[in-house]
Amino acid sequence: MTLTQWRPWLLPFLIMLGLTGCDSFSTSSFKMPDIFGGQSRDENVVKRQIAFPAEEYAKLEKHGTAAVQGRLSYTMPGGQTIVGANETISVAPATRYAAEAADVALSGRRIEPADPRARDYTHYAKTNADGYFVVRGIPAGVFYVAGSVLLPGGESRSPIIIKQVTLRDGKTREVELSR
Repeated sequence: MTLTQWRPWLLPFLIMLGLTGCDSFSTSSFKMPDIFGGQSRDENVVKRQIAFPAEEYAKLEKHGTAAVQGRLSYTMPGGQTIVGANETISVAPATRYAAEAADVALSGRRIEPADPRARDYTHYAKTNADGYFVVRGIPAGVFYVAGSVLLPGGESRSPIIIKQVTLRDGKTREVELSR
């Protein structure tokens, strides 16, 4: 499934982002979700075709006054909804470099680790026990909001859930990060 096919789900995801009661932070100390190339034990990791575009990233702001908030959840094939409690959410600028990673992740594959410089432009939040999150201090622009949910039994994760959002200075977008 391509990123374009996920775009209709962006608005509902953004609406849920307005919920409160979540921890928020923006730091490079957190590991990015697998969409952006977290460490993998798989031998079948997809090699990046797009080199890190330093010139494209250099034009981006690292911090701003926009925010994203919402809830992370995953509905199992049997209909049971699992809340993404204590999970990491990432908000990364929608560059061609990130788009490649998103397309690979949405196809169910893993991509090799991201260039560490990309982390300087990515914001993170941890969901609370009810799956709600808020990420503040984001610059205006187009971003990918991503996360996944630990499934019952604790040995596997949901497929990656990604929503593309447009953020404006001083505004909060609500996103339902669900699948």
